[in-house]
Amino acid sequence: MKAGHSEERVIVGRNPVREALARDDGRVEKVLLQQGLTGRPAGEIRRLAREAGVPVQQVPSARLSRMAPGVAHQGVAALIVPVAYREVEEVLNEIAADTEVVRAKKPMVLLLDRIEDPHNFGAILRSALAAGVEGVIVPRRRMAPLNAAAVKASAGAALKIPIARAGNLADVIEQLKERGYWVAGAAGEGDTSVWEMDWDRPLAIVIGSEDRGIRPQIAKACDYLVAIPMRGPVESLNASVAAGILLFAAARSRSS
Repeated sequence: MKAGHSEERVIVGRNPVREALARDDGRVEKVLLQQGLTGRPAGEIRRLAREAGVPVQQVPSARLSRMAPGVAHQGVAALIVPVAYREVEEVLNEIAADTEVVRAKKPMVLLLDRIEDPHNFGAILRSALAAGVEGVIVPRRRMAPLNAAAVKASAGAALKIPIARAGNLADVIEQLKERGYWVAGAAGEGDTSVWEMDWDRPLAIVIGSEDRGIRPQIAKACDYLVAIPMRGPVESLNASVAAGILLFAAARSRSS
């Protein structure tokens, strides 16, 4: 059973919630369990939520009843966001089926290496859509959830741009290279300026986490490390701001 809940949907009942968690497609934002609920089904739901990195909150039965009036909630509900992750291979094939098409089309894709703030995630998706990015790839673990906050911050872009999830971004980078993409990572210590980079090519841009940037193994896999020159006494930029600068530098420089 589903009910409206701002940008989210609500599903209730032990089996629907258990199945949603087992799919592990990133759509479950939070699980709500009735206070005092025990037993094997509740334990299994807690385990699945823990494995999926989904928070569990204990709430009064009355709250569950208000979320889904007239429905037997069985002491369990979950908030579900309206976006599901796609498979990397599927998204890349939709963008350009083979190397020849990649060379001719010169698409731009975006990789996000452990962005932790849903608002940053959403803001980056908004910039990506505006700059002409055709697909976004994120890691399966230690990545901000594609939740209602991210969807709202994206101003709807999260519903319009394909987003895939991968177990290992370094492997994805190698796959992109095999398909004919050049990979440019945003890095403060990069030896190529954002203003001097040749963006007019099949391109994958990598943006790292807010605190640490791109992980060393991901940086090593990139063809270029691109820096944004700073004139003022600032060490780094917000991840979404840096992403916007690189994305629109690339969009401006590319052939139509």
